[in-house]
Amino acid sequence: MADGPEYAAPALEKGLDILELLAGEAGGLSQSEIAEATGRSVGQIFRVLATLERRGYVSRDRQSGIYAFSMKTFDLAHRHPPLRGLIAIATPPMRDLADRVRQSCNLSVLDAGRVRVIAQVESPADFGYRVRVGAVFAVESTATGAVLTGDSSAQPIVRPDALQAGILDIVVAVRDGGRTVAALTLPYVATTFSEVDADAVLAAAVETASEISLRLRPE
Repeated sequence: MADGPEYAAPALEKGLDILELLAGEAGGLSQSEIAEATGRSVGQIFRVLATLERRGYVSRDRQSGIYAFSMKTFDLAHRHPPLRGLIAIATPPMRDLADRVRQSCNLSVLDAGRVRVIAQVESPADFGYRVRVGAVFAVESTATGAVLTGDSSAQPIVRPDALQAGILDIVVAVRDGGRTVAALTLPYVATTFSEVDADAVLAAAVETASEISLRLRPE
């Protein structure tokens, strides 16, 4: 079978270029900025942008004309059976964990070389720190990334959050067999509101990650 330019899909290439560009732009871009960044003219991307907007993959601010990446691709990923199953399995133990330690917790996976938060349970206490589901972080800047990229012998990590002062990241690997498939993270808030100390929270997180890992194994 031949390959190469014969099987190129120019419109698809434009659409993917636009999505990949906007995914890395927190503030969005104008049509002309998108054209310049992708090396194309406004006329070449106009129809593609319109289609992406109509299908919900990008949104456009009516006043400024700025295009931004939407959460539709994340929604599609949630419909993917393996990810949906992981979230369904992990959420009940995560709720129990949050209730026990009075802290929020979240679950993350590697997504195209970045840390992606796929589930979040808020602290039942009056004070806590939460991370938005769908949030993306660089692997190298987070304790969660260190656990996700570690090998099967990776140990739990406890260290100050590199991005948020006053937060202690407690991260434990969730494994399917010997493979790390997700990371359970508790952004521990050490204040007078904290009802459980960090050592006890770590022990509870290890127990919960083990429970999730056990549930992932087929009967």
